[in-house]
Amino acid sequence: MRTKSSNIIASLALALAMTLALALGFATPALADESMEELQSRVEQSSTDYNNALEQVERLEADMQAQQGKIDEIEATLPGKRDEAAGAIRSLYKLQQSAPGLMGLILSSDDFNEFIALVQYFDIIQSKQISSVNELVDMQRELESAQDQLALDKAAADDQLAAAETALAEAQAARAEAQARAAEEAARQAAAAQAAIEAAQRAQEEAAAKAQEQEQEASSSQESSSSEGESSSDGGAVFPNSSGGEAEVEVPDNPIPEPADMATDDRSQFVAKWQPRIDAYLAGSPLGGYGRVFAEAAWDYGVDPRVSPAISCIESGKGAICFRPHNAWGWGSVSWGSWDSAIRGHVAGFASIYGYTLTPSGAEMYCPGTGGLYYSSVISQMSCI
Repeated sequence: MRTKSSNIIASLALALAMTLALALGFATPALADESMEELQSRVEQSSTDYNNALEQVERLEADMQAQQGKIDEIEATLPGKRDEAAGAIRSLYKLQQSAPGLMGLILSSDDFNEFIALVQYFDIIQSKQISSVNELVDMQRELESAQDQLALDKAAADDQLAAAETALAEAQAARAEAQARAAEEAARQAAAAQAAIEAAQRAQEEAAAKAQEQEQEASSSQESSSSEGESSSDGGAVFPNSSGGEAEVEVPDNPIPEPADMATDDRSQFVAKWQPRIDAYLAGSPLGGYGRVFAEAAWDYGVDPRVSPAISCIESGKGAICFRPHNAWGWGSVSWGSWDSAIRGHVAGFASIYGYTLTPSGAEMYCPGTGGLYYSSVISQMSCI
């Protein structure tokens, strides 16, 4: 069953082909009319259904392993127990044939105590032989019960695997649609994205020119203000982030990053692909080692796995300077008790408000007043993952 559950994707070739068709724009009218909120809800529900089905499969597989272990143990013991019971039956027969009757015991006993002792002796022998036979019967019943339970568990596991396959197909279809929507939105905001990149470039150029001018005038550095694009003390352009601090302006090579394909992978494949990349990006930071959590949350909520780690860099230096406990993203006034809950909470919140990824309009909502520089800088960090 482990092999079967680990190869769900192989059995979904047709479903995946349909999913890819959706990703290429062949969406059904129902999907086309679906609101972004409904689509996001479908993405999350399909993830939940798939994860729950796989968890149930794992529990059933554990039960089946236990039942199979019990069956193997009984079957290993059964031949010896059968031999023992056969010997007991033969001994009982011989005992019944050779043992004197009640009158014979009375006549052969010298006194009442000897009579009682003889009766107890024959009773012990007979009970021992009967016990051996009963143990065989009980063991055979236990074997049959374990085999019946194993058959039930296998049938239930097959049902859960089918449910997992259905949920996975739905999850992939929902993600394909979400990515198609994201691609459409990116196309609509392409001009805004390019404008944000150009604004970031100008901010960098102005900061560099100002730093050079200051150096030429041999004037001392001044603290950076919170105005967009003003130079920092080390000559780089900075802007105020959502956490109340400052972030350096960055310019990506590509104004719109290539999408992280979420439409053809199952959860384990997706996590295996992105965990090492995120871990490498966050290495040495307080968020280092949490690549698996970021990747799992991204798949569960249908979010680009690079978004949350990239925002954490812009807002807190990847968790180094948090304005609230475990809040590395400038996310409202929220505090979390652990990085695990914080990561999942931020990804879930981002998905509910912004959807699959960050857009120029989303950046302006996330960091009002400096949305262009924010977008450019987050996209630049995403390209590093």
